[in-house]
Amino acid sequence: MPYPDRFYPVVDSLAWVERLTRLGVGTVQLRAKNLDDGQALQIVTDALAITKGTATKLIVNDYWRAAIVAGAEHVHLGQEDLAEADVKAIKDAGLTLGLSTHDDAELETALAAEPDYVALGPIFPTTLKAMRFAPQGIPKISVWKQRIGQIPLVAIGGIKLEQAAEIFAAGADSIAVVSDVTQNADPDARVRAWLDAAKEPA
Repeated sequence: MPYPDRFYPVVDSLAWVERLTRLGVGTVQLRAKNLDDGQALQIVTDALAITKGTATKLIVNDYWRAAIVAGAEHVHLGQEDLAEADVKAIKDAGLTLGLSTHDDAELETALAAEPDYVALGPIFPTTLKAMRFAPQGIPKISVWKQRIGQIPLVAIGGIKLEQAAEIFAAGADSIAVVSDVTQNADPDARVRAWLDAAKEPA
């Protein structure tokens, strides 16, 4: 399977991890904020228990120490987290590393860490958090994909299902989705539609 999968939901609770795992989602990122070390280790351990033995890969956002201790296989860091993280320890533990980027300088920083994928965002305005960076737009996806070559490129930020085909066509290998799933009136149906839209082209 590609890593991360072409449809890549990002959620903040165990309930969502469980729901998406049950729906057969291949890659789920757990992004729970403001936890202390003990809470982080607990939620990562619990999330791994949910996905164990299923087709779902769990990517742990931010809490790389907890990810290593709990035996996770995948971690994702933002730029601030990356600056403080022990990348060698992450790789020595056998974890894959995904990194967030928002501009050219951050891309250079990310590539220096030899990540397993790079996330570019926000593609569109996003309502979830105040962004310091302007929306990148779809054309930027093609530019960055040419620059990073074989490294998988994940598009994130305000993306809705209706834009998926255009974003994949622009060169994104994967689309990370937050509110289009978690704030949808019928999340299960939306997830199924995303899984359908994200099938590998024949």
